[in-house]
Amino acid sequence: MKSNVKFFKNSKYLPVDRFFNNVLYDKKDGYYNSKKPFGEKGDFITSPKISNLFSEMIAIWIVATWEIFGKPKNFNIVELGPGDGSLIKILIKVFKNFPEFNKSKKIFLLEKSNFLAKIQKKNLKSNNIRWIKNFNDLKKGPVIFFGNEFFDAIPIKQFKRKDNILFEKYYSLNKDFKIKSCFKKASITDFKSINSFKSLRNLQFIEYPKSGLDELKKIIKKVKDLEGCVLLIDYGYLKPNNQDTLQSVLRHKKNPILKNIGKADVTSHVNFALLKEFFVKNKLKVKNTISQSEFLLNLGIKERAEIVAKKMKFTDQANLFYRLKRLISPKSMGTLFKVNLAYNYKYNKFIGFK
Repeated sequence: MKSNVKFFKNSKYLPVDRFFNNVLYDKKDGYYNSKKPFGEKGDFITSPKISNLFSEMIAIWIVATWEIFGKPKNFNIVELGPGDGSLIKILIKVFKNFPEFNKSKKIFLLEKSNFLAKIQKKNLKSNNIRWIKNFNDLKKGPVIFFGNEFFDAIPIKQFKRKDNILFEKYYSLNKDFKIKSCFKKASITDFKSINSFKSLRNLQFIEYPKSGLDELKKIIKKVKDLEGCVLLIDYGYLKPNNQDTLQSVLRHKKNPILKNIGKADVTSHVNFALLKEFFVKNKLKVKNTISQSEFLLNLGIKERAEIVAKKMKFTDQANLFYRLKRLISPKSMGTLFKVNLAYNYKYNKFIGFK
């Protein structure tokens, strides 16, 4: 297909991460800059769209964390990749129930896509939110970075190891404009970086989120400078097992990875062992990674659902608990989604975690 040419940008070969970065984030033709991917009419649905209960629990966790940090008068909240703004909209509503906190908080949204930023601004209509492309505006007070399905959307590199030589996966176009894959010897820099991580060292097939880790370095610097924490919720695994997790979704169904390029979402599963190792290497403290189910149940999502249900008709109650089940059931999102917390603070007590 000739339409594939535009994603190669006059390059003969592109590594996996650069190719999918073009596919997802190209300013004109990129997936996240040309269509609204969220919700029933989109390609996928996230936890905040499934139930407001999810967002309410995150709001409570943020307020409780502010209290742990000593109720500072300047407190920064940064949502990473805010989607269509559904989560932050509920957060703002809940924060109004806590006047002292509400007065101290400043909300920032980190959004790479101008297209999605326009949708967020339309949905939120708030003068108390700042959209940012970097973290230069964060200068005073502790900071919470929060990302729900943020890390999985940052394109990854892929490698295979043979006789202790590392080869990186690339894509190219053949004469019929079809995309084919090949492997080239990896750079010495990538070879050294990958071998510096215990969780990657013995693998034969490796997924390496180089761009994601570069983004985390900037976040870690702010957390170290200002005090604070990073809370990441995403789907992924605790131990890597040579798996290729690149996946594509179109209209809520699996899509072949190299079909409907630019029209379908492309993500990868998050390696939580690597995330934890990376945070520790960069001198942040970390909590043990737990499932989304455990995290939400620890925060009291069931009890909250029961309180809300008392004011509802039976059919609405049934819908409420069906949506709750989607968030916490092992057969749905409950165990596939994990929660990772890294922090820089003298205390280590955070609600939701042991």
